[in-house]
Parts: sequence; structure tokens; C-alpha cells
Amino acid sequence: MGQEIADSRFTEGHFDEFRRRLARETELLGAWISEGRLACDEPLGGFELEAWLIDGRGWPAPVNDRFLAALDDPLVVPELSTFNVELNTPPRALGARTLDTMHDDLAALWRRCETAAAQLGAHVMMVGILPTVRQADLTLGNMSSMQRFRALNDQVFRLRHGRPIELDIRGEETMRLEHHDVMLEAAATSFQIHLMVDAGRAVRAFNAATMLSAPMVALSANSPYLFGKDLWAVTRIPLFEQAVAVGGSNDSRRVTFGTRYAEDSILECFEANRDRYPVLLPTLMDQPSEQLAHLRLHNGTIWRWNRPLVGFSADGSPHLRIEHRVAPSGPTAADAIANAAFFFGAMAVALSDPRPPEDYVAFEEARSNFYAAARHGLEAEVVWQGRRGAVADLLRERLLPMAAHGLARLGVAAEERTRWLGIVEQRVASRRTGAYWQRAWIQAHGPDFEGLVRRYLTHQRADQPVHEWPQ
Repeated sequence: MGQEIADSRFTEGHFDEFRRRLARETELLGAWISEGRLACDEPLGGFELEAWLIDGRGWPAPVNDRFLAALDDPLVVPELSTFNVELNTPPRALGARTLDTMHDDLAALWRRCETAAAQLGAHVMMVGILPTVRQADLTLGNMSSMQRFRALNDQVFRLRHGRPIELDIRGEETMRLEHHDVMLEAAATSFQIHLMVDAGRAVRAFNAATMLSAPMVALSANSPYLFGKDLWAVTRIPLFEQAVAVGGSNDSRRVTFGTRYAEDSILECFEANRDRYPVLLPTLMDQPSEQLAHLRLHNGTIWRWNRPLVGFSADGSPHLRIEHRVAPSGPTAADAIANAAFFFGAMAVALSDPRPPEDYVAFEEARSNFYAAARHGLEAEVVWQGRRGAVADLLRERLLPMAAHGLARLGVAAEERTRWLGIVEQRVASRRTGAYWQRAWIQAHGPDFEGLVRRYLTHQRADQPVHEWPQ
């Protein structure tokens, strides 16, 4: 959810001054991009994993403050609700043993989280939407104590003129309801993959990540249920898009696939932030313009499914990375790293391909593909190079070989490539995603969502890829 803010009380003067600083910092970023200051000598990858805290019955456990105190690890931080946390691991140069090391990092951190949760009689769980979460759990009483979250809620409803959030999702079943705060967002948890790129290649990287969003969301599907309803294979997608909607035009949607590819510069995304998106958190920070503090805070309140981020390396130099936000959390650490392996490998080829991504898939097709994959998972049909076909066939015949070639280009040995891409390959061949497994379990056992969560947690602890899970 980004950095904390000092105060949640704002005046019109705060908004005016914030917009002025945002404009200045956007201009400065443009100069840096033109001057080649956001350079990247070697590709770096990383990720964030959002997780749930649950009690012994499998229900949300709102104890993240006590959990974080027991864990005492700066790599694990609060999320919007008191039953969610975010796990981070160090970014790694992409090459030999990177994927194995990423898995070891995540598995070790997960074990420490399990130990800390056990001290509270709780468990940690990675899943796109917890099947047992109820609308009654998603209240301001279960919001984490950070000022940022309270201010976000206040400002979203200021722009909505107090009107409730209207959730309308039509899938296998239909869900329509109203909600009076932003806490619906807390039900949607993700595995966000980061790729640091040279600013000169950022347009290519942003467009390639956009193009790859549909196959990624299909192969990682893991959130079919919300409040007992079977909706989309990745219900997290429409849930998050509607949970912080501020109303107005399509351009002002805070969670968005976007309206077009980037064309000449990645700066176009930041200019759109400045021009199209109302400021939500006008916190004025006593930092030099060169820290881009206001630009980064504003960018953190616009949740593109593929989001460019500006950060600073340990030596203080600025860098740019693409945050690929489409995959739901879980089902296991092994599945998550397999998803990252696919993304890093496919991106390596896309960044070196003589043809740009938009030659393969027009933006309108990429967007249509994305929502089809979110609805239907690996059963979706998509358009690629003007031909319509099954996304599972596209993955098996073209994109998985592409990812394998890309990992080889990065120096990943054949054994390591096979280990991680093999998980995706077998998942695609069997169609057994997390969403498939959850639906099959409910079909076999009835609507026992507590039982589903307990069984899921047992398999997750073994770090056994989901395509191998028995019912």
C-alpha cells in the first residue's frame, strides 16, 4: 500500500500545493528520462506477496499488529486490513540460480511468518480471495492503523460525494451489493512481480507486460469465490477495480488496464497521472524535488494492472521498474516463483524481439484478452496475431517455449528452467489452477468453505504445486 503519511487532514491549500509539486517533479522526471539518468545495466527482478492471517477455523484473524510485532522483520509490513500483510524479499539480478534463490528467500520468510502466527494461535495463507471472508469482516473496525489508509478512505468517498461503492460482478453466479468504505479492497490479494528496466526500453517493457497480462492471469487463476458466490476464475480483478472506484470518466478509474499502449516514452503514464487523476493524498513532504516524493505518492494511488514505478537504488541513483500486478496470491511459494519464471523469461524475449509487442496484439485485443482470462482462466479464448484460440494452446505452443528461451538468454541453466517452467507447463496441461482446485473441492464436498480453507492450508504448507493437489 506504499509509504505512511504524516497527517490525514487536508485543506484546499494542500491540494493546490501538492499539484504544483507534482507538476514540477513530473517535469524533472521527464528531463531525467531524456538525459538517460534512469539506466539499468543488468535486469533485476523481485516481487511482493500479499497474505492473509486466519484463525484455527479458517476465518480472517485481525491480528496483524501483534503478528508484525512478534515477527519483527522489516520485510513484512501492514496491508489495508488487520488480517492482511505484505511480504517482500530482496531483488535479485536475473541469471543463474536466481529463481532457486528467490524461492529459498520466500520459503524461509514464509516459515518465519508461520512461526510468528502460531504464537497467536493463527496461520498465514496465500490466496487471491480468502473463501471464508464475509462482507461483515470488511469494515473500518478492521482497517490497519496507518494514517494513509484512513485518508484514502476519506478521499475516495469525498470524490464519490458519499455514495456507497456498488459491486456488480456477473460470472458463474451474480453478485450485487453496496459497501460504505474501501475495505472491499482488502479481500483482493496479489503476487506482484517487479522488473527493473532501462528507461530507454521502458515503453517496450510496459507494452510487453500489458500484452502478457492475459496469459499470466489465466495460468495463475486463484480467486473464484467471494462471499460464498462462484464468480470469475480471478474474481480479484473486478473486485479490486470496483472497490476503490471514485466515479467519473473511465480515465479517472483508479484500478485500470489502461486505455492504450505507451508510445514514445514511459513518461506518458506519469503525465496521465498528473493530468487525469484527482489527487487523493495531498501530503506535503519536506523533501527536495529530486526525491520525487509527491510523484511517487500520487502514483501509488493509481493501481494500473501494469504500473511503472520510480525508485532509488542504494547509491541514490534513480531507477525505473515495471510492476506486473495481475496474478493473485498463492497457491504456494513454488507456484508463485513458477509464475515469476514465466514472466521474466517471456519479458526477456519481448525486450529483445525486433518486432514490438503491439505488432502481435493490438491494445484493444490485449484488454479483451485480459478480461476473458480473468473470467474463464485457462478455458478462455484470446486473440494473438489476429487469430482467436484457446489461451492454454497459446501458452503451450508459443509462450512457454518463449519463456524458456528468455530464461536461457538470462543465463538460467536448463535444469533450473525445467524445474520452474515445468510447474506452469503441467498446470496448463492439466488445467489445474488454484481456481480449478477450489471449485472442484466445493463440487465434491459442498459449500463448506471452512473445510476448503483448512484443506488448502494443508497442501500449501507442503509447498506442493497446485496441479499436484488431491481433493
